[in-house]
Amino acid sequence: MTLNRRRGAALEAALLSAAWDELVEKGYDGFTIESVAERAQTSRAVVYRRWASKPELVRAAVERSAAPAMSEPPHTGSLRSDVITILQEANRRRATLAVVIAARLGTYFAETGSSIADLRATVMGDRSTVMGAVLDEAVERGEADPAKLTPRVTDVAFDLFRHELLMTYKPVPDDVIASIVDEVFLPLVRPSNENSGVTGGGNPADLSQPDARSEGLEPPTS
Repeated sequence: MTLNRRRGAALEAALLSAAWDELVEKGYDGFTIESVAERAQTSRAVVYRRWASKPELVRAAVERSAAPAMSEPPHTGSLRSDVITILQEANRRRATLAVVIAARLGTYFAETGSSIADLRATVMGDRSTVMGAVLDEAVERGEADPAKLTPRVTDVAFDLFRHELLMTYKPVPDDVIASIVDEVFLPLVRPSNENSGVTGGGNPADLSQPDARSEGLEPPTS
């Protein structure tokens, strides 16, 4: 094998990319330091200088692949279309990650005595979420009631999205995303004096279509 001479951040990125590819293809059970080194065209010693064990390298690869699907809120002007946009972007960029964590890391969790929740806490840390920013904007517009935004309610759209993803191991269809937002999430967060009917759910082909309030067609009532 011809070794590829890289240093610093470029070398670390290549190693973590190789580790992630190995994890996706083979799962934790088939993952080895040797196979990562071979894929990255380097030596095992180079890998071990950075990560002392297989679990450490796997965790680092997952953390790198778990960068936020969105770094800024969508700013569509509507809570419905903001949340749909966030879930669609998660579908595009995070579906593989969720499947790998749920389906390919069983032995990792057993070896380390950890859980999916522990790994998620490591990955997410105390980072503020895009959903939180979207809900703050929705409160300012009068589309969401701050008294209803408990942690459980705030997380429910993503919780249902992940459930669908993990039940099928496939990206979540657009019509299911629309159903999660229209039938569950929006009724939970809207002020009590708002019309509780589903808005904008008639045509799932255009999921980012703002509802009537965001177009100024209804008087504002967060």
